[in-house]
Amino acid sequence: MFRLWGKIWTDNHMVKDTVICDETNDTRTHKIFNSLEEICYLWDLSKPIWLDHNISEFQRHDKTRFSADNFIDAIDFDYLEIQILEE
Repeated sequence: MFRLWGKIWTDNHMVKDTVICDETNDTRTHKIFNSLEEICYLWDLSKPIWLDHNISEFQRHDKTRFSADNFIDAIDFDYLEIQILEE
């Protein structure tokens, strides 16, 4: 089972979190994008843009942060962090 943990941080405090489970036979990349899309829909956020540092950080650590630079719309938090819990 694939599980992705999404967290919203403000002033070094986690203010929201959720875990998305995906049991489909999709590829790992599709599971990541689908789970991130579900998190954004749940919290009414625009989808973040993956920059080069997000991609490399996620490939190395299975975890990355999306700050205001990654969003087209203004955000009212410091960053959105996603992390793979289980594959």
